[in-house]
Amino acid sequence: VRLSILMGLTLLFQMSVVKLIAVTPIASSSVMLLSLVIHRYLVDSHWFKQWKKYVGFDSWDKYQMGDQNVYPGPVDNSGLLTSGDVLAIKEHLIDELDYVLIPTEGWNKLVSWYALMEGHEPISRKVVEQGMFVKHCKVEVYLTELKLCDDGYIDNVVTRRFSKADTIDTIEKEMRKLFSIPDEKETRLWSKYMSNTFEPLNKPDSTIQDAGLHQGQVLVIEQKNEDGSWPRGSSAPNVKNSSYSLPSYHPYNSYECSEGRQSERAGLCGLSNLGNTCFMNSALQCLSNVPPLTEYFLKDKYNDELNEDNPLGMKGEIAKAYAEITKQSWSGKYSYVTPRPFKTQVGRFAPQFSGYQQQDSHELLAFLLDGLHEDLNRIRKKPYILLKDAKGRPDKVVAEEAWENHIKRNDSIIVDIFHGLFKSTLVCPVCAKVSVTFDPFCYLTLPLPMKKERTLEVYLVRLDPLAKPTKCKLTVPKVGYISDLCTSLSMLSGVPAEKMIVTDIYNHRFHRIFATNENLSSIMERDDIYVFEVAVNLLEDTDHVVIPVHLREKYKQSGYNHTSTPLFGQPFLITVPRTLSEDKLYNMLLVHLWWVTHICSKTCCCYASGGLHTHTHTLTCIQCIRKVFRPLDDFEKHESMEYKPQKKAFFKLKDCIELFTTKEKLGAEDPWYCPNCKVHQQATKKLDLWSLPPVLVVHLKRFSYSRYMRDKLDSLVDFPLGDMEMSEFLIDPNAGPCRYDLIAVSNHYGGMGGGHYTAYAKNKDDDKWYNFDDSSVSPANKDQISKAAYVLFYQRQDTVNGTGYFDLDREEENREGEEERKSVASVQSDEEDVNDNATMKTN
Repeated sequence: VRLSILMGLTLLFQMSVVKLIAVTPIASSSVMLLSLVIHRYLVDSHWFKQWKKYVGFDSWDKYQMGDQNVYPGPVDNSGLLTSGDVLAIKEHLIDELDYVLIPTEGWNKLVSWYALMEGHEPISRKVVEQGMFVKHCKVEVYLTELKLCDDGYIDNVVTRRFSKADTIDTIEKEMRKLFSIPDEKETRLWSKYMSNTFEPLNKPDSTIQDAGLHQGQVLVIEQKNEDGSWPRGSSAPNVKNSSYSLPSYHPYNSYECSEGRQSERAGLCGLSNLGNTCFMNSALQCLSNVPPLTEYFLKDKYNDELNEDNPLGMKGEIAKAYAEITKQSWSGKYSYVTPRPFKTQVGRFAPQFSGYQQQDSHELLAFLLDGLHEDLNRIRKKPYILLKDAKGRPDKVVAEEAWENHIKRNDSIIVDIFHGLFKSTLVCPVCAKVSVTFDPFCYLTLPLPMKKERTLEVYLVRLDPLAKPTKCKLTVPKVGYISDLCTSLSMLSGVPAEKMIVTDIYNHRFHRIFATNENLSSIMERDDIYVFEVAVNLLEDTDHVVIPVHLREKYKQSGYNHTSTPLFGQPFLITVPRTLSEDKLYNMLLVHLWWVTHICSKTCCCYASGGLHTHTHTLTCIQCIRKVFRPLDDFEKHESMEYKPQKKAFFKLKDCIELFTTKEKLGAEDPWYCPNCKVHQQATKKLDLWSLPPVLVVHLKRFSYSRYMRDKLDSLVDFPLGDMEMSEFLIDPNAGPCRYDLIAVSNHYGGMGGGHYTAYAKNKDDDKWYNFDDSSVSPANKDQISKAAYVLFYQRQDTVNGTGYFDLDREEENREGEEERKSVASVQSDEEDVNDNATMKTN
């Protein structure tokens, strides 16, 4: 009893210490960043959840000692690591879902209590400060991988990972060590781009982030010759391609460009991939092919409207950076440019884009449109406006009032081109209160009809202990229950669904045993789901009980006064009568494990040495059992595992718009405050389109997120390339015809968190379609423009004849009219001169 109490107090102490340390927010550490380096350690969520059960971490009772039967063993991060590399973690891991972040103090405590899995290394990451003007601290989970080489042996490349906060000096020291360069030898560092493009890294205090180094960047270290000269010379960098300098807002501020042919058409200019920046390139190419916006920047109209003092803006820097890259792309001189300065500026104001991980093209587009709007907002001092509810007034009156209020605070080229108005109607389910508001929008995010089914891979474990588990691929409802999984598996295997128990096995233990009424959404893609066949229907037979059985090995843990019992092998379930005695239960377990003893008896080292071999002896020969007990990857494949490409769902864009305007009930986590009831209610909400902008941006919501899973909807969406009539979706009775033509598409190929982005766009000068794939630009045919569409850009037909931007059109007309008047006046003057001369001659 005394030992049990002491053990319980120990667990309570462990829980209290880690709770105290773990709740320290990253933000509170930001003030210390300048004086010391803050670290966080990654711990696999599976292990951490097991530890929390063990110590009672989430118990409401602070004196609850947890479950001492689920000892977690050494800290195990296997689920986070790529195979064969104890330092490289898997791509696309999610905080709190796949791993938890533990401060240094908490990590040290956990390792001192439980040790670290043999052969593993701590996964330590720095807390870095991101952004130049908008500062925030973030744990840098994914390091930047750089390729390092010596200038004399440039093909001998060594890969190393660095933090964005590491300096150029740190990298140079590491390279000197790697290539065994003597301390007295003078060196300098170069960034290598493309084939023979080099850029000096001559600011040792600059960080990787400041220098704009990206994932996979090649760095070359050059050693000074004995005669004091440099192999690469002392002149400027060996940049074969022409360059264009930007204003000096960045230490590495030149656009690298490839000299194009004289016949290169304006706008057909690629953008180099800086390292997972295809998402940015795709968004930029689409915006670049919006005629009114491009004309606005090419004609330098933005200079007159820069709002550098807007507290919501970015000091005009985003607008200036976008203007420069637009001018280069449309100069007709280059086949591609490298948008490093633009990306650096974006990263300064939006730190989420500062790294070189794959991002979302629509998220970048949303940031850019908002940034350009605030940088170019013609309103210098925004007035305070009290928003009013409709209160029964006509829609036309309320809509005009809402738009006028919007223009009083937001008036820019972005508003002129991209902003529209929709109507939002909320109805309280209790008092029937109706709230109507009109709100501006910059783009439409359209939901796609959800896939109704998903596939799951599970292992079926038969009653027969000699039978290997069978791996099956099931089709189950996306919004379904565990009982649906059992039904689907029953159809494949013939095992009655009511005689199945669904479990999640992790680290040789039952991590979770599911009830049949639990949601399937709680099963994640990475879970190892084992479905056990049991002898009886437990819903009908109350005389039997199912017992989970684990295999443990008991030994004294060195350096800690605690007996460790780590698990091994595959756990299993056994069905027994409730009244079964302990002796009979033990005998049943021996029978279930007969195949282990049978195999072990023939190869046991103890038997071979002449020792007496009994069942009891065999089960205590742990080395033999560990050797022969079935590993978790020993299974048979069911024919359902054979790849069968599923036919992709097919929808029309019209279906998505109709779904967008369908009435829906607000979720429990997103209620509406009813002014009548004075409480939050799950109201019904309906969105309707009132007015549409000259350029309509349509975002197809292909990515879905939940607490347990992420998914991409690969459904094919059929959308018109021209003559898209939108007036049928406008509720303004005076809207009139509203036809659009497609001008650009941002595409996404591949799955969640990765894949590749490209763009299709129609050149405003020759009216032909082109494919923009990073630095490559090629002609495209209309048949290609549909399969991977993610963001669509439509231009209204009544704005196509001019630039689409009415102020520019009027200015152009005025300029042409003025020139025509001057021309007429000049002709008249010439005619008068001729007549005067003729008169003089006559006289």
